[in-house]
Amino acid sequence: MAKADKATAVAEIAEKFKEATAAVVTEYRGLTVSNLAELRRSLGNSTTYTVAKNTLVKRAAVEAGVEGLDDMFAGPTAIAFINGEPVDAAKAIKKFAKDNKALIVKGGYMDGRALTVGEVERIADLESREVLLSKLAGAMKAKQSQAAALFVAPASQVARLAAALQEKKAAGDSAESAA
Repeated sequence: MAKADKATAVAEIAEKFKEATAAVVTEYRGLTVSNLAELRRSLGNSTTYTVAKNTLVKRAAVEAGVEGLDDMFAGPTAIAFINGEPVDAAKAIKKFAKDNKALIVKGGYMDGRALTVGEVERIADLESREVLLSKLAGAMKAKQSQAAALFVAPASQVARLAAALQEKKAAGDSAESAA
């Protein structure tokens, strides 16, 4: 690879690091081209799965200000640059790695820090953003319903008390008139 090509490749990878919301570093040794194509399809349009030389990726990471990933760049390395929802991409990678033992997750990068394999797996185990938001909305709605019931309860108790007093008074008046 010519020096100009290397510089271009480093710049492209650095730009991907800068634009990505997260990145997952994997080892793809033993995967076929069709396996890699299947993985790329499963990741969707918001994730780019890039195979590159470790030295170029290290330089690009330094250029992008990404730290803590150097130990992960050993052996055949590929990086999933996630531009969308990190949970969805992590789930897809975890599922693919489960089905294809040759894919090994080495770690990742998100929110300005390196992630361990365990942290990437925990992200994959999270529910999607939409599910979490709907659960939050449901919890908020339930709390509002409880609050409304709490505010209505004293008024309904007063109304029942007034009705009971009125019945008692009516019963007392009818008892006096009968006597």
